[in-house]
Amino acid sequence: MSRPYKIMLVAAEASGDVLGAGLARALKARLGAGKVVFVGVGGEAMAAEGVESPFDISDLSILGALEGVLAYPRIRKRVAETAALAAREKPDVAVLIDSWGFTLRVAKALRAADPSLPLIKYVAPQVWASRPGRAKTLAGAVDHLLAIHAVDAGYFEREGLPTTFVGNPALTRDFGRADGDRLRQAIGAAPDDPILLVLPGSRPSEITHLMAPFEAAVNALEANRPRLHIVLPVAGTVADLVRASVATWRWPPYLVEDERLKFDAMAAATVALACSGTVTTELALAGCPMVVAYKVGAITAMVVRIVIRTPYITLFNIAAGAPVAPEFIQENCTGEKLAHALAVRLDDEKLRETQIAAQTAALLKMGRGGPDPAEKAAEVVARFLLEKTPAA
Repeated sequence: MSRPYKIMLVAAEASGDVLGAGLARALKARLGAGKVVFVGVGGEAMAAEGVESPFDISDLSILGALEGVLAYPRIRKRVAETAALAAREKPDVAVLIDSWGFTLRVAKALRAADPSLPLIKYVAPQVWASRPGRAKTLAGAVDHLLAIHAVDAGYFEREGLPTTFVGNPALTRDFGRADGDRLRQAIGAAPDDPILLVLPGSRPSEITHLMAPFEAAVNALEANRPRLHIVLPVAGTVADLVRASVATWRWPPYLVEDERLKFDAMAAATVALACSGTVTTELALAGCPMVVAYKVGAITAMVVRIVIRTPYITLFNIAAGAPVAPEFIQENCTGEKLAHALAVRLDDEKLRETQIAAQTAALLKMGRGGPDPAEKAAEVVARFLLEKTPAA
């Protein structure tokens, strides 16, 4: 009997960890649990599927020009460790998930060490929003792209990179089992008590820049709303930072670290204050109206203003072509402005209903209801495996 297929999965952030775990499950279902083994880099979700990471990925969650420069020696070390793992384990295929800067460096290192190793990139850099030159760069570094946005394909195929649109995994989140009442019971909230869900991000830099305005917004709201409950789901990559930050809050939030309760919290929330990212799509799927915020360092902000090509940063706002959820970016991300936008929604049920309807319509434009992206991604990876190492 031939040896099992060996697949390398590499993810450097919490969102990529979730994608990697979903892909691993889909590959087991397609190929058979006993016919595939995984190696690579990831977090807790991928570890549960059998990926033993040689290091903690939390220090790879980097955003910002200055932060990237300061982290460069650490990134080089982690890239070298990832390449060494591949050299030792000799995988049949490598799938590099999201995290543009890190996975591009890994791709180049793997290609230099073994030109015959098929390299698949899962999630494209958003060249339609900024830096279109990255399409050519990626085309020269990997063999195939698994794109989560329909608009991606044209940019990369023009550069000669075969691309498969698999769909956005965030659109398949199942909230059917989410139980808002269970969350309310856990925090001691009455059925009609308002709940504000606070989501400050999963990168250390996001916590650094957003917790102060988020705290100020919470303080302003709590001062006039004694029945308001604050709930804060915690990403594992920044758990220690978040706990240390909220320990000094005047009104400490209820921290949610269990993944099931995270979805319960989205189902229970009256309104959410969210860091821009995948979580905004999840909130929309849960039917939760939100206010979106983002803030980076001053140097990064100057760079972003030069290269960004879209008027919005939230995916469903981009799909809708309108500010369905209000965005407060950089100097507009203040406690006062956030508190005002949240207060309007907390006090106006009709406004919440209108925003939820608009968010839902935008999700349909994004491809909600399509086939499971993990299944489509697994199909492509399996094809590479069969072409390189036919099953016995």
